[in-house]
Amino acid sequence: MSIALEHVGIRFRAGVEALRDVTLDVGRGEFVAVVGPSGCGKSTLLSAIANLLDPAECEVVGRILVDGSAPGTKSRRELNLGYVFQRDALLPWQTIDQNVQLGLAIRDVDPRERRERSRALLEMAGLTGFDRYYPHQVSGGMRQRAALVRTLAYDPQVILMDEPFGALDAQNRMLLQSELLRIWQASPRTILFVTHDLAEAIVLAQRVVVLSRRPGAVKAVYDIALPYPRDAFALRGSAEFGRLETTIWQALRDEFRATLPEPGVA
Repeated sequence: MSIALEHVGIRFRAGVEALRDVTLDVGRGEFVAVVGPSGCGKSTLLSAIANLLDPAECEVVGRILVDGSAPGTKSRRELNLGYVFQRDALLPWQTIDQNVQLGLAIRDVDPRERRERSRALLEMAGLTGFDRYYPHQVSGGMRQRAALVRTLAYDPQVILMDEPFGALDAQNRMLLQSELLRIWQASPRTILFVTHDLAEAIVLAQRVVVLSRRPGAVKAVYDIALPYPRDAFALRGSAEFGRLETTIWQALRDEFRATLPEPGVA
């Protein structure tokens, strides 16, 4: 499944213009990362693609197409889209296993198949033995792994990821980056990944999109011609990684500076 954005603009009725004239194509099975300063509309863009914005609160112009159809014209199940949030969003009263099975239960998948699929995913994520634990009994990294495989359980062909590793420490972040790369390479699906971490974007994505300060617009798009499979740990020390990071940061730097108050202004 692909994502197409054609001259998309979003203005909240309270007066804030979040995005302006965003045009972007994400091909079937492509991994694209989006970076930009805080408040530039990155999360709003994902919410628009997932049809999560309230029309009473904002106006969306332009066209958004997922696999050729506007998101609002299909049911959640027909849309076949997964969303991984900044926080794990696990249900605290359910076990890790029950959380992973949640999407399958909503889709009325046979209980035996649900259990088998959950068991395989928990093993893949290194969570075997923690299936009967509750979210508060495991670490933040383990909760985020559970949230990721909960999304994978119902096999969405488009996955939107909104800074899913942002709350983790550096070591867990790199571990989950490696895990995500391994999963995506084993079973390619379309991923649009929002992050504040430029290094993370370069490690993961085939292309990096730079958004301007609010109202967010596409300032530049960079191809990341680093070969797969990628080692999230070793890659950061390579000369090509350093060149890409420097080049993309030059495009980002002015956007970040523009969000800072002028010297002497409180």
